[in-house]
Amino acid sequence: MGMPSVTLSAVVIAASAREPRVLAVRRPDCPDALPSGPLEREHRTLEMGVRAWVGRLTNQTLGYVEQLYTFSDRDRTEAGRNAVYALAIAYLALVREVKPAGAADAVWRDWYAFLPHEDWRAGRPAALDRIEPRLLAWQAEAPSPAMRQARQERLGLTFGFGTAPAWNEERVLDRYELLYEAGLVAEAWQDRGEAPPPAEDLAPGAAMALDHRRMLAIAIGRLRGKIKYRPVIFELMPPSFTLSDLQGTVEALSGVRLHKQNFRRLVEAQGLVEETGETASNTGGRPARLVRFRREVVLERLTPGVRLPLSRV
Repeated sequence: MGMPSVTLSAVVIAASAREPRVLAVRRPDCPDALPSGPLEREHRTLEMGVRAWVGRLTNQTLGYVEQLYTFSDRDRTEAGRNAVYALAIAYLALVREVKPAGAADAVWRDWYAFLPHEDWRAGRPAALDRIEPRLLAWQAEAPSPAMRQARQERLGLTFGFGTAPAWNEERVLDRYELLYEAGLVAEAWQDRGEAPPPAEDLAPGAAMALDHRRMLAIAIGRLRGKIKYRPVIFELMPPSFTLSDLQGTVEALSGVRLHKQNFRRLVEAQGLVEETGETASNTGGRPARLVRFRREVVLERLTPGVRLPLSRV
């Protein structure tokens, strides 16, 4: 068996103006891609490699980085009797937004441009009005009663259709995989070497190169879960901010609306922030007190995250 080739890809996330953004590389006449590049000899570790490629392509200096997933079941080719595997290793990186520069034509994109059904901040997304009937038709087309039942259960668990449990914001990858299996994303057709159907017959949302939209789905689900038990949200916040800014950023990432008073009580009760003694006057109303992340909380508790007190309205 030949040595595998290794590609490093980074899902670089920022949150500006209370909107979640992902760093995308634009390519002529092709879908957007994530910053990526091969593992090279000068990269002493995988993480150093991904930092080097993102810096080279986009001029972004990565702070928080964690490995997401290793994709080893794609792009496998036969070379005589030896199989050569192409591995893709995806990383999640959190940064404060800086205008991209560097060797690639990079741009910050709203991550809901790729997965619009994940944004419930204003209620049920309009994207689901197109997705639901197509998924129900896919369920009805199952070749056996047992498979139809299995598909119905999956639709309930992932999208909350029917009498199933409520929407779970962390099941981003499960929802993407189901759309892929049902042929409702362009990538499913491209992977089969076929032209995708017209856009109106697919789930809303822009396609991405290769399996990069799958990587984005993994990153969103990971981050939505992680903000509940680790203070990673503060990697995206400026040095000082208002509690309203913090809530807006958490809502943007989680895709759900939070109860204002309960959110503030939870943040303050957990000791996540401390006052700076200053106020922000550009709030459109009364001046708001500025706070900052209290870093000592990491030493005080094992799981200092931001809970999600959902709004009832």
